[in-house]
Amino acid sequence: MKNIKIVVATIAFCILSTGAYAVPHGVVTIFHAGSLTVPMQAIEKAFEVKYPQVDVQREPSGSSKAARKITDIHKPCDIMASADYKVIDKLLRPDYTDNNIRFASNRMVLCYTDQSRFADTINEKNWMDILQRPEVVWGHSAPDLDPCGYRTLMVLQLAEKYYQRNGLAQKIIANRPDRNVRPKAVALISLLQTGNMDYAWEYRSVAVQHGLKFIEMPAEINLGDYRFDNNYATATVKVSGKKPGTFMTMTGKSITYGITLLKDAPNREAAITFLAFMLDADGGLKILKQMGQPPFVPARVSSPEMKNLLPEQLQSLVTVQQ
Repeated sequence: MKNIKIVVATIAFCILSTGAYAVPHGVVTIFHAGSLTVPMQAIEKAFEVKYPQVDVQREPSGSSKAARKITDIHKPCDIMASADYKVIDKLLRPDYTDNNIRFASNRMVLCYTDQSRFADTINEKNWMDILQRPEVVWGHSAPDLDPCGYRTLMVLQLAEKYYQRNGLAQKIIANRPDRNVRPKAVALISLLQTGNMDYAWEYRSVAVQHGLKFIEMPAEINLGDYRFDNNYATATVKVSGKKPGTFMTMTGKSITYGITLLKDAPNREAAITFLAFMLDADGGLKILKQMGQPPFVPARVSSPEMKNLLPEQLQSLVTVQQ
């Protein structure tokens, strides 16, 4: 009996000393797209109820800006979530992460309020003419900092082809002064709500979460339907590259959000626990769906090799899909 007690005590000591099965605790830092602010807030709250010893600290911003906080100023971070999974591929892999989990979709809409000029007449057939009127104030986020910004320009390019109106995109942009380009799309919401802006391009989920009115775009141009990826790919936007003074070209593709665990995550074990909750069909993915953002159930990775690189706790929550 004495020997059995010694063995049990030894096993317990080994478990505690190695951290296995330890209750997650400490701070988990997440940089995420501004468009994820509302659902991430809800996911954080639900997670902290389940794991009260973990303090999730979030920093919303444009996705590209979030990535550059990691690459340029080396700000400590456990998890980064992007409104465009390609930002993770282009700016963070392979130096800062070896994984990129695609977990949700979205589509572009044109938002407005009852205070907006021509709010009573705008529709899916005349929005492009209303945005050209000199008295109308409209804006979008900065393409170099936020995927919603370059996706706005892609939608305008695609609209020009879809409606067969040469020069349409440039005519619309000509009626948008530089001051109406903000660092992140969610910053435009307060301008809409206070009547300082008539129209702003946002993701549909953001419009729903903030109770905004919005114009739906045809699937051929709204970047929300993978079946039109070949068509979306005809739209391209040049944005800032990895290093100052360099550029990279973003090519149109159906909107896909990505999330990644950083190689140098300061609180790796707690971050893995958060991701397991985030990617659970009855956890974070359910919350996303409730807030108007279609999740991928299960979440996706691009290759078997990437799946194998994930922590074991996450592998059962993803599937391999190009």
